[in-house]
Amino acid sequence: MKKPCMNLVGGEWISSQELIRNFNPARVKELVSTHARGTPEDIDRAVNTARVAFQSWRYSTPSERAVLLDKIGTSLFERRQEIGRLLTREQGKTLAEAVGEATRAAEVFHFYAQEAFRLAGEVVPSTRPGVSVEVTREPLGVVGLITPWNFPIAIPAWKTAPALAFGNTVVLKAAELTPASAHLMAEIIQDAGCPAGVFNFVCGSGSVVGHALVEHVEVDAISFTGSVSTGENIASTAMKHMKKIQLEMGGKNPMIVMSDADLDKAIQVCLNGAFFATGQRCTASSRLIVEEGIHDEFVEKLIEETQCLRVGDPLHKETQIGPVVSEDQLNNNLYYVDLATREGAETVGGDRIDSLPTGYYQRPAIFVNATNEMRISREEIFGPCASVIKVADFDEAINVANDTEFGLSAGICTTSLKRAREFKRRSEAGLAMVNLPTAGVDHHVPFGGRKKSSYGQREKGRYAVEFYTDIKTAYTA
Repeated sequence: MKKPCMNLVGGEWISSQELIRNFNPARVKELVSTHARGTPEDIDRAVNTARVAFQSWRYSTPSERAVLLDKIGTSLFERRQEIGRLLTREQGKTLAEAVGEATRAAEVFHFYAQEAFRLAGEVVPSTRPGVSVEVTREPLGVVGLITPWNFPIAIPAWKTAPALAFGNTVVLKAAELTPASAHLMAEIIQDAGCPAGVFNFVCGSGSVVGHALVEHVEVDAISFTGSVSTGENIASTAMKHMKKIQLEMGGKNPMIVMSDADLDKAIQVCLNGAFFATGQRCTASSRLIVEEGIHDEFVEKLIEETQCLRVGDPLHKETQIGPVVSEDQLNNNLYYVDLATREGAETVGGDRIDSLPTGYYQRPAIFVNATNEMRISREEIFGPCASVIKVADFDEAINVANDTEFGLSAGICTTSLKRAREFKRRSEAGLAMVNLPTAGVDHHVPFGGRKKSSYGQREKGRYAVEFYTDIKTAYTA
């Protein structure tokens, strides 16, 4: 068996007595990798070494940080096919999606390599004669990063890169279910010449390793992506120590389809948003809100097109949808498929594919005649499942779209410029898409939502500086 992947603490690779076994969801008996299972003691050592490393890294020049991040980005890009194949084998998304994710991780590091030079401040006149005022940004200190299994290299990248670019040191706790891609990123960061202790990687369970990271008194900030319940627990714990927190959590994202929409384009937008990446995206279109004038034709074509989607081995070029990430997640999805019938919706698809017995494969599920009050339309399923909700007109569509405890992403398909403009104004989501899937975002602009979807400053783009730095106002006479 291949040598277990180790944790990176203080520039050294650390083993453990217990191992995490990482299996391929497309071939459930295929072992992808084994990983050292971290402990609270590993977190303690990682945080303490990060604290020591911060004393020098905080004063590193923008050029030093930029060179490091640029090297990391270049290596990620050059190895994107290798990373993509590994990501596909451990997470289950198609190879094209996985290579795209690895490429995005590379782009993120290249982007923040330049942002290291743009850590701007301002000099302003004082209200008092002979006094000058400077407003500057400084790094926070030790930042704990907790990342999910659905984007196992992109999300670690878009948290790590700005943290390092602005002079912080990092302890990354990657998802226990999909650790291999993040571990490879850690190797690349180490090989690029990152100073010891500046970046640390510990793999393990959220309840043990993640909790120890959030509890540690020497951690200044926590950036987390995951479920609402876990995010709420992290917020409660972190606030006891007055840590700065950034939380990206769930979504129940609406896609409005108006009668004036280009129907063929709307169908493709909904297919992509609802079912690609096996629906395992916090930005997935899980509520399709359709105006009654086009509803029946839309449903007919959506069913027809969905049944043509090719579900199968994610390493095969013709595959459009890979397996669900784990048996637990598949069982959760199937629970909601059963619930849809009990709640009175007509379910099309959604069953486990028995002809593909070696993996966690599920047919995409369409819940026809759903209402916005049903649990299937209110709770995040995180699988290839979408409710179709009929509405009378544009105003009802907007009201239904906003009637949710989440507010991450929302979309509309329409050929009306007036309705598109009104939708962007009235949508209660952090991301608004017009004639585009609710999933799919750029790396150089802010990402985040409202309500229970997000808390704290935005991620990505130039706005990441708001979370990863503190402001200092200095007066000089």
